[in-house]
Amino acid sequence: MVTKSSFKIIQWAIVLFTWVMSSCNAQSTNKQQETNPSDEEGFIEIFDGETLEGWEGDPNYWRVENGNLVGEITPDKPLETNSFIIWRGGEPADFELKTEFRISEKGNSGINYRSEQLDTIPYALRGYQADIDGMNRYTGQNYEERKRTTLAYRGQKTAINTQDNPEEAGSLRANVKNNAWSHMEVTESLGDTEALKAKIKSEGWNECHLIIKGNRLQHYINGVLMSDVTDNDTVNRKMSGLLGVQVHVGPPMMVEYRNIRLKEL
Repeated sequence: MVTKSSFKIIQWAIVLFTWVMSSCNAQSTNKQQETNPSDEEGFIEIFDGETLEGWEGDPNYWRVENGNLVGEITPDKPLETNSFIIWRGGEPADFELKTEFRISEKGNSGINYRSEQLDTIPYALRGYQADIDGMNRYTGQNYEERKRTTLAYRGQKTAINTQDNPEEAGSLRANVKNNAWSHMEVTESLGDTEALKAKIKSEGWNECHLIIKGNRLQHYINGVLMSDVTDNDTVNRKMSGLLGVQVHVGPPMMVEYRNIRLKEL
């Protein structure tokens, strides 16, 4: 027969055991965080925080201020087409990129990679983009600038398949519907888009971490995986190319980047 005092002892033992296990799990989690790929080994600074050395863009929209790379559209200097400041240090294939960004509420920007520069429009890039906007409607998604458009919305893991009739003239645009690639297959959910949005700070500093390896393209914001693309489209995908950051056509805005670090894999 279990007495009342014995029952209380058992209750306290259960509480103590639960606390010990919770503490161990927390220590284990912290250890995992310390050993995950968040360390800085192998990363190099590609923006010195003082000059635009190694970068090329329109000085009407890009400058260095307070150690930050600043892109700004002002009422007296409206933008007619999306403009990039382009890193001239190479054309990375497999890499990790880390940076911090801050953007005004009406701002629209993004980090392009494995991209090509257009000859017909000044400082224009075409290629993959880690999307960033001030209202966080698109931040974290994978959008291909001037090409296949949306490859994964925030919260999606996708597989990208080849377009129909790739040799047919104009078929690229024919395979885009509602501003998304029609051959985008959602293979898994990474979480509810609004729940993921809550992980992003509005008008505060956020960390962006891109892991680009082979045909897999992962976009992290503040340590949270926001989109994950496997690009199986051998006709349209790019396996290396230029890096750049964007100011987007629209109302006056400001975007800032700092601590831009690259590790080639």
